[in-house]
Parts: sequence; structure tokens; C-alpha cells
Amino acid sequence: MQPTPSSVPQRRLARQARQKFVEGLCAGLPDLDKTVLDFLAALMNQTGTAREMQSRRDAWLQYQHLHITWTGRTGKAWQEALAPHISTTRGQVVSGAGGGQFELLSDDVVENKILASRMALTISEQVGPQFDTLRQRTQSLEGQELDSNDILRPDAVCLVLVEQWVEAGLSRTDLHTVVDPLQRELANLIQKHYQAVNVFYVEQGITPQTDLKSRVRRTSGGSVTGNGGGDSGSGGLASQALAQTREAMAAARGPHPFPAQMPRQPQLPPGYPRHGMHTAFATGMTPLARARQRAQGVMGQLRRLLTQPATGFDMVNAPPASAALAHALTAHRVHADTFYTNIATLMEDYSPAAVVQLAGTVRERSTELKKKATTTGEKAIIEVVALMFQSILSEDRIPPAVRVWFARLQVPVLRVALAEPEFFSNLDHPARKLIDRMGACVLGFDSTSINGSALETEIRRVVQVIEQYPETGRRVFQLVYDEFEKFLSKFLTEKQATSRLVSVAQQVEQRETLAIQYTIELRTMLRDMPVRDEIREFLFKTWAEVLALSAVRDGPQHADTVAFKRTAADLVWAASAKPNRSDRAQVIQNLPGLLQRLRQGLALLGVNGAEQDAQVKTLTDTLADAFLSKTASIPQAHIEAMAKRLANLEDFMSDATLGDMPLNADNIEMMLGIDASSIHVVADNGAPVDDAMVVWAQELQPGTWYTLDHNGASAQVQYAWQSQRKQLHLFAAVDGSSYLIQLRRLAAYLQAGLLVAQDEEGLTLRATRDALAKLDANPERLLD
Repeated sequence: MQPTPSSVPQRRLARQARQKFVEGLCAGLPDLDKTVLDFLAALMNQTGTAREMQSRRDAWLQYQHLHITWTGRTGKAWQEALAPHISTTRGQVVSGAGGGQFELLSDDVVENKILASRMALTISEQVGPQFDTLRQRTQSLEGQELDSNDILRPDAVCLVLVEQWVEAGLSRTDLHTVVDPLQRELANLIQKHYQAVNVFYVEQGITPQTDLKSRVRRTSGGSVTGNGGGDSGSGGLASQALAQTREAMAAARGPHPFPAQMPRQPQLPPGYPRHGMHTAFATGMTPLARARQRAQGVMGQLRRLLTQPATGFDMVNAPPASAALAHALTAHRVHADTFYTNIATLMEDYSPAAVVQLAGTVRERSTELKKKATTTGEKAIIEVVALMFQSILSEDRIPPAVRVWFARLQVPVLRVALAEPEFFSNLDHPARKLIDRMGACVLGFDSTSINGSALETEIRRVVQVIEQYPETGRRVFQLVYDEFEKFLSKFLTEKQATSRLVSVAQQVEQRETLAIQYTIELRTMLRDMPVRDEIREFLFKTWAEVLALSAVRDGPQHADTVAFKRTAADLVWAASAKPNRSDRAQVIQNLPGLLQRLRQGLALLGVNGAEQDAQVKTLTDTLADAFLSKTASIPQAHIEAMAKRLANLEDFMSDATLGDMPLNADNIEMMLGIDASSIHVVADNGAPVDDAMVVWAQELQPGTWYTLDHNGASAQVQYAWQSQRKQLHLFAAVDGSSYLIQLRRLAAYLQAGLLVAQDEEGLTLRATRDALAKLDANPERLLD
């Protein structure tokens, strides 16, 4: 059918909008490029194993070489996507002549689609409200829904970006590495230009459709559901909320965690082969990434609930609270301490019964605030926050005394939620992080151990600071979150036994690290020198340990450490051929002092008696053979150069040479000097472990409680400390015992399910899930 004359200018306006959007994306490519470059450069400078360091450097070099190609191809592909009815076979399932035959998608196409869909999922959580408005306005111009490949869709933008990355010659593995910072920057870019296009539409007089027909949605099964009619009364709003809430719940609970406007993973006809196909989005994802994806699904569900037409809440630019509600919130802040103190005095203690009574009082306060609200959006937010705190206060694993303080955070959180809608969509909002952090740290305590403790005192201080802070935004939550983290770093290791163990563990890591670095440097220095194998082995395996232990105990420039460094050079020279009489005379003269320093070094390692005599005999036999050898000698200038470099060796070493660190359990007890029967040292044992699990182990947060299954016994432990290089990790059990676990062994325990977090979701996410479940069953309460 030919377009009507009036529809031609409308379609032209829609094309102009797309052109404006794509031009904005292309203009932002340099910022995307810089984000990736900066991230790879920063990653390259981080410590890690030799393999990790080399991999990061390779990724950086490859991106340096190909980044201009990638950005150029991406910009061109975005521009080409503007052309209507572009024919492409990339990623399509092509029908045959009969219309019933299909061509199997290649692995590359599927991998691209999976990665692009993941990126689009994350981006859609941020840009969803702006995109919904833009989509409705474009639909009103064109009279039809956006095509699944429309460049205005986040998933279409991401698919082009991913495809051009691979076609430019860059590694898809490297794209997985940089995807987090890249998608954050891309989300900001897309949101900026969605807003610009919406402003353009407004200037042209285009507003979203609001009639009943435009609010009818087609479900995945083909049936049609309405978003509500024109009834503005409470009954109409309740029915509208019921339909839309259930629709949002169903969408979030679906088998594929995508918003409704995003394409799902391509499906093959029944009976077709599936080798090489990826059928789940868990492929290649770390446990943290999978958990975060599930969490984002819950947050997306909440966002869709709050932005439905029945509530009309603007998740981008929240209006200020209505006058009556703002006054009530201010009054609560001023009188909060008196309000809660009167309740505590009335109940006389913080028993479980007191918490139940307090929860009822807090619920009544929410009802009063809801009566002060004048918009449906305010009422919805008050209800959601109230249900979240109802869930938190019913968490039996949190001691009652702490739940009382959590209850006092409800109104401050409501204030920030009204001022910053990002609270409902951002898992990293400071208010959420603070509550989750404090909750994770108290899960393992009972009332007896928490009451009056330093931890309870700190939580009380945090809550009181938040209550009295005059601003309503995130600033105060971020401030006290940082302070709480500093408190934890001291609190978790302040016990004398734990503090001593932490100090020793740090020394062990430092010693082992230095031993590796000294060994590498010695190998480098002796690479071109004619040094006997016995001397090489002794220097690499034993004397490097002596140098490291002396450097940790006394300092790298202490007289003893300097003497041990000189001993290494003297031993190399003494063990080389001595064709000259004067050289042989010097060896004979220096030998007693050399042997004395060698014995001192061995004694430092705890090598004494017969074991020490055996090692010294091996060295003296080697020196005797060299004394009579006719082979080439090592010039004195080389020995002096070696001694000079050894004296200042720390100046030449860097973390780039650090590999996987061996841990000797005996060293812990030797350096502690106390009974170590309650300390369990769990060293690496070579068990295979995924790199993703190692990354997870490095990102554990101190203070979190876990259930540890070690040697057949289960223990409740709190993650207390990690060493500077994250090679050693300390867990403290409630019975006073400690577990010092090396990094890769810790990753293996996580992988095998031998170490399981007692709270895998976090308080606020679980509270959000509980609130949504209640609203799913009783949607009318959202606006009542």
C-alpha cells in the first residue's frame, strides 16, 4: 500500500531521528576507544601470574594495533544500518525455496549474538525509560513497532559493535575482558543520545501515544492484554496495576532474562543438529557475572513495575517530593532519635518480641507517610521501600539488636529513593551497598556476642550519622560506607592472635614473593656465566630463600642481608676455574669466611646439624673440583658487576615477574613462635581450577560469613583478611580457630562448593525479591 501524503513527512521525521541518533553514536566512538585503551593499560600494570601478565600485554598490544580499524568499521556499520531494507546474510537463518529449510548458524554468529545480548541487557537496565519513550514516539510516526534489527534498539547497536570487533581482527576473549567498562561507557552514550532524540521529537511536537489502543500489548503466546482503561478511580488503578505487575513479573521470570523488546537466542527447528551451538548464557561467564545477571533481572523487574503507566514514575528525572511528604520526612529526621528511643525504652530490650513490635510501628509510620503522598509514584515508592524493610526486619539470622538499627534506616532510604530513582536500578548504589555490607558482617553473630560489641557500636554510629545528615542523596551513604570499610579492616584483625597471624602471613607472602624474584634475577645474572650446576641449584633453590627471609626480617639493606648478597657473588667466583696462582691463593684465604656466611644463611632457614653439614660438603667438593679445573674462569669484573647488582637488587625487581607463589606450611609455625595447633594452613596442591574462580576468590569481601567444609568438618567462618598481593586469605571461625588459605586453593574450594557464602544475594536484593513477590500476589497494595 502506498503511504498517504501525511505519513511521508512523519516517516521522514523518524528517519531524521535515526540519523541524529547514529551521528551521536559515531561522535562518541573516540570516548569508547579511550575507555578500552585506558582499561587495558591499567590491567596490564596489575600484578598476576606470568601467564596473566603476558596475556594482558598481548591484549593491549593487539588493541593498540587494531583499535582504529575497529572504530572505523563500527562507525561505518552503524551508518549503513540506517539504510532501509539492507540485505545481509550475517547471522540470519535463511529459508530455502520451499520456505521450510534452514541453514545452521555458525559458532561465531551465535557467540556474537550471545555477547551482544548480554551487553544489551545491562545497557537496557539503564536506558530503558528513555528508550520506551523514544520507541513510542517513533511508533506513532511510523504506525508500526520497531523492527527487531532497528538501529534504535540497544541490542542492534551492540550486535554491530561486537561483529565489527571480531571482523577487525580483535579477539572475542579480549572483548569479554573489557566488556564491563565498555558497556558502561556505551550505556552512557546511548542514554545521552536517546535523550537528545526525545528532545528533538518534543521540538517537533511529537509526544508518546496515550490512547487505549497504544497501551495494548501482545503477549509471547499471541494473546492480547490491556494496560488499563480510562478509569481514573482506585478500582481502575488497582486493575491496571494488577495486569501490569503480573506482566512484569512474568517477563522477569522467563527462561531468558531479556526485556520484552530484545530478541532471544536464535532457536533451531526440532530435529536439527546442535553441535557447536551455545544454548545457555552461562557459557564463559564467571559465577559473579551469573549472579549479577540474575540480580539485574530482579532490578529490571522492579524498574518496570515502578515505570508502568499506573504509577507514572520517572526513573530518569524524579520530581521533588510533594510538600506534605517532604515536611513529614524532615520532621522524622529531626525527631528520629526521640521516636526510636521511646520505643526502645518502652520495650526495655532488643529481644525478638521487641523487633516484631518495632516492625509493626515502622509499618504504621510507612502508612502515615503514604497518606501524605500526593502522587501515585510517591505511594508506589513508599510501599516498595516498606516491603523491603519488612523483609530485612524478618531476617532471623541478623541479631535483634542490629535489626533495630536497620529499622531506623527505612526513612533515610526512602528519602534517597525519592530523590534518586537510581536506587531501584543500580546494584552499586551506596545505600544498597552499605546495608548489604553491614548485613553480611553480622550474619554469623548471635545476640550474646554482638550486643555491646565494637561492631554494634559502629553500626549504631553509622545509622545516627545518616539520620541526622541534612542532604537526601547518596553522599552520606557513600561517606559512611567508606568509613565502615575502614572500621572493618581493623575490627576483623584486632584480636591479638589474629593480628599476630596476619603479620606473619604478610611476611610469609613477602618472603615467598622476594624468593621468586631473587631466583629470577639470579638466573638472569648467571645465564651467560660458566657456573657449575651444583652452584646454580644451590643459589636458585636455597640461597634465594636466605636472601628473601633476611630482607623480610631485617630489611634489604641491613648489614646481614648485604653480606648474604655478597656471599652469592663470592660463591660464584670461588666455584669458577682458577688457572692463576694468585686467584687460588685468594680463594684459600677467603674460604673460611665464605663457609661461615653460608652456614649462617642455612641456619637462618632452620637448616642445622647433619643436614647443614651435607649441604656444605656438596659445596666444598664443588669448590675443590673448580680449584683444579682448566676451564675458562669468570673475569673479576663480571663478579663485581654481579655483586653491585645484588646489593641493589630491589631497585630492579617488579611485580611483573611474580608468578604463582608456593606456600610452605612449616614456615607459618616457625615464624609465629607459638603453638599453631588452631591454625589450619591450606596451601595450593595443584588441583585444577578455572581462571574465573581465581578472579572470584580475589574479589571476596572481608567481613562476609561462609560455611567451610575442610577435611570433612564443617565450620562457620568469617572472611577476615587478604594479603597485599591477594595470595593469602584468612578466615576466622567462631570457635577461635583460623584458616589461612592460599589463592588457588581458595578458588578450588569455591569451585567445588566447599566454601559457600551464607548470604549469596545480599540483604537488599533479597528484600527486593520478597517485595516483588508480595506485590505479585497483592498488586492493589502498591497504590492503596
